[in-house]
Amino acid sequence: MHKGTYIWENLNAMESKYHYFKRDISWLSFNYRVLLEANDDRLPLYERINFISIYSSNLEEFYKIRVADHKAVASGVTLSDEESVQSANELVENINREVNRQLEDRIRIYEHKIIPALRKNHIIFYQSRNVEPFHRDFIKNFFREEIFPFLQPVPVYKDRVVSFLRDNRLYLAVRLFMRNTEKSNPDHVQYFVMKLPYSKVPRFIELPKYEDNYYLMFIEDIIKANISLIFPGYDVDCSYCIKISRDADILIDDSASSADLVEQLKKKVKKRKIGAVCRFVYDRAMPSDFLDFLVDAFQINREELVPGDKHLNLEDLRHLPNPNKGLKPLEKPKPMKLNCLDEKESIFNYVQKKDLLLYYPYHSFEHFIHFLYEAVHDPQTREIMVTQYRVAENSAVINTLIAAAQNGKKVTVFVELKARFDEENNLATAEMMKSAGIKIIYSLPGLKVHAKVALVRRKSINEDNKICDYAYIGTGNFNEKTATLYADCGLFTCNPKITKDLHTLFQTLQGKENSKFSTLLVARFNLIPELNRLIDHEIELAEKGKGGRIILKMNGLQDPSMIDRLYEASQRGVQIDLIVRGICCLIPGQTYSRNIRVTRIVDSFLEHARIWYFGNDGTPKVFMGSPDWMRRNLYRRIEAITPVLAPDLRDNLIEMLNIQLADNQKACWVDDKLQNIFKKRTPGTPTVRAQYTFYDWLNKTNS
Repeated sequence: MHKGTYIWENLNAMESKYHYFKRDISWLSFNYRVLLEANDDRLPLYERINFISIYSSNLEEFYKIRVADHKAVASGVTLSDEESVQSANELVENINREVNRQLEDRIRIYEHKIIPALRKNHIIFYQSRNVEPFHRDFIKNFFREEIFPFLQPVPVYKDRVVSFLRDNRLYLAVRLFMRNTEKSNPDHVQYFVMKLPYSKVPRFIELPKYEDNYYLMFIEDIIKANISLIFPGYDVDCSYCIKISRDADILIDDSASSADLVEQLKKKVKKRKIGAVCRFVYDRAMPSDFLDFLVDAFQINREELVPGDKHLNLEDLRHLPNPNKGLKPLEKPKPMKLNCLDEKESIFNYVQKKDLLLYYPYHSFEHFIHFLYEAVHDPQTREIMVTQYRVAENSAVINTLIAAAQNGKKVTVFVELKARFDEENNLATAEMMKSAGIKIIYSLPGLKVHAKVALVRRKSINEDNKICDYAYIGTGNFNEKTATLYADCGLFTCNPKITKDLHTLFQTLQGKENSKFSTLLVARFNLIPELNRLIDHEIELAEKGKGGRIILKMNGLQDPSMIDRLYEASQRGVQIDLIVRGICCLIPGQTYSRNIRVTRIVDSFLEHARIWYFGNDGTPKVFMGSPDWMRRNLYRRIEAITPVLAPDLRDNLIEMLNIQLADNQKACWVDDKLQNIFKKRTPGTPTVRAQYTFYDWLNKTNS
């Protein structure tokens, strides 16, 4: 990253003294940090390969959503309060420039580090159609028997019928010369495209072992090696891979009623695959006249052109076979079960005595499933209320809720239909739950509900028949799959202050107005006033010489008004540490941010927890919940944050924050040029790899 006008922007009035990183350029800095994991020789080889896959997949989604949005503004299709046609065009140019710069590094890492490392481990990964003589017969026979039957070459004509290229599918574009025709003959040069038959044949083919070596090959290279068999009567000039990314954003009227919203989504989700082109990626070795022909034939705007490597869709590398069984994968921490919650111990009984905090993926998500399972079979349970943002397919959470409804419990689930890329799954699970007798509440008009909360209402076994509520407030979704991949937290409590507020929140989701919250911080209600009060208090302490201190851990920091508050706090002496995984629009290293440090951690698990620490003159206040400090979270979503009131749990969270700040293996400083500057271990200090160090700490304290 290079410091320049394209990195910084001023979102306030012209005379504002503050500046901010541009959101999307900041995100590219994060994704580049993901790529740097592939460059780490200390990691197991296939873990490094997986990070290339993650980097590529992230970039694909980024173009489908963010870049597509900017291009819609740049073309005048949509209007934006935040950017002009000119600024949108400039931003897209800057994005493409940075992506092309990163591509150079990705190619270097892949070709000069990953491929030789595979070879060193006796895995020869062919990178072209050229194979050793002992494999020629195999790839010819494999092509004829396994690939050829599924190929459907489609002719490409300029100024005639335009073929449709499917979203994110890999195509081989081929240029041919018809034999026995003159160059002047219009039919002499022919063009075809062929979709790679992904669903029928794997992307990566294992070839017969030879001596001590294993061999792998791309399916497109096998096709290229046998391409003359597809086109008899032609001489093949050349062939190159291409792909299209299409706009995946769904423009809906989210002020519509629930019923209308459901119908809108059912129709529009299907159109996602035929959205406008937002990126045309091509092998940059393709001759310019070949590219020009394709651009004209498929009616591609030149602004959509993104040069790529010989092999595209490297997100598929997560499926790369590992034929060498001696090449061991990374030993990641295995989810542990809490000793205090053995099979005989009721979570209800435990939580009645003291709050419980789980850390995923270090702790097993089965504890949450067990919490719901207990509620299903407990005769005292009267009602279960849950929010659904993203759930796993064939979700154990959903299945347990259905069992609860079938068992006579009142179950209410708030389903957020507008969770991007999960609309179809959420619609399907909602309809399944509804048919099982679960009360379904759909999206609120104009808002997304991003809160990760659950409430179980139980009748007391005492004679008073009082209702005793059990709350769960988390930083991650109720998704058993991502709970093994994302680093999140979840709090169980029956503290009446919290449970009362959570019950109020669920009533709010059902249409109650004038909601008041005493303890929970809820976006769109009391969150921002309370954050301002907390920051003001740290400023006051700093000015009195009592050491104002703030630590904020989140995924994204973008809202200019909250960034301004942090700038102000820094100027007035508050020491601030930010642990921000992704987008961070706050610029460190300026006169107004000299007391702010920005840390980024990328490792085995996706850092996803949101935890906020305010020093409070030695009696810290710690909060956890669902929102980042993005404009969308603070102003256009329902989010829930809880204070962690139990002193031991609060201290545990502080320990986690301290471990993350001490990381000297996977942590970077983000500087004022958006560079990822790796933190170095000081001689004589212990090695700290936060995710693994914290897991060990949890293991030791598992009583």
